[in-house]
Amino acid sequence: MQFRNLGRSGLRVSLVGLGCNNFGGRIDDAAAAKVVDAAIEHGITLFDTADIYGNRGGSETVLGTLLGARRKDIVLATKFGMDMNDAGTMKGGSRRYIMNAVEASLRRLRTDWIDLYQMHRFDPLTPVEETLRTLEDLISQGKVRYIGCSNFAPWQIADAAWSARDLGVTGFASAQDEYSLLKRGAESDLIPAATHYGMGLLPYFPLANGLLTGKYKRNAPMPEGARMTREAPRAAEVLTEANWEKTEKLTAFCEARAKTLVGLAFSWLAAQPIISSVIAGATRPEQIAANVKAAEWALTAEELAEIDAITK
Repeated sequence: MQFRNLGRSGLRVSLVGLGCNNFGGRIDDAAAAKVVDAAIEHGITLFDTADIYGNRGGSETVLGTLLGARRKDIVLATKFGMDMNDAGTMKGGSRRYIMNAVEASLRRLRTDWIDLYQMHRFDPLTPVEETLRTLEDLISQGKVRYIGCSNFAPWQIADAAWSARDLGVTGFASAQDEYSLLKRGAESDLIPAATHYGMGLLPYFPLANGLLTGKYKRNAPMPEGARMTREAPRAAEVLTEANWEKTEKLTAFCEARAKTLVGLAFSWLAAQPIISSVIAGATRPEQIAANVKAAEWALTAEELAEIDAITK
């Protein structure tokens, strides 16, 4: 396993991270235990969850139960900000909400501290200065070690960075956003902004919702139980003619080198300087092993140029 710093911070994270969004919902506790065991055995240290995962709290609860004494050996990341009740009163980045949200996450995770506390989305109703001051208080109290953001627009990243500098408080060390061979829009503005402000990128959906696993085939029945089989709107967004063409060309690229499409998806992300860790979910231990092995392919400059010609 390779390790990298989270942006310009001193926090070291495994190049392959485990996304825990399947815990407390899609898979049962026994299956989650096997995934956690496999991740630790393969050297994964970054475990990424959120308070909203697992039907609001389920993922954090399962993860807190399964880690036990191993908690101290991993980098535990979670998020706040999404709707935690149907009334819409438990969300956002206000001081009042964050102070309650962090305590709830700490209880569910059965820990005294969160290594990376991430704002899940921008809150237009709360000044970013209020959010940053509150997070700084949590750092001072020892409840949070580093902070990050997710799904922020480039201008929001810049505004938060300038605000943190102006206030003399800790800024965001990372940004978690969708980025893959088939979703490269972040390269236009978001990645340059994050790079400028010394942030590491934690890409989610590195396999383009499964399209880059090879399990979906053009003009074939959708696989039972798969994400895009369950989520028709997402499937309509991902399973486009352009993406089918790119995927088929990328498959041919891999076959010519006796490699897998999953290997290409991970290794291409690993080749991007902005990437600190590739966040990927898993429902079975075999997927953990495949994801870790996938990141080992060192792409040449010529291969990267050929991939650009296919996907840009």
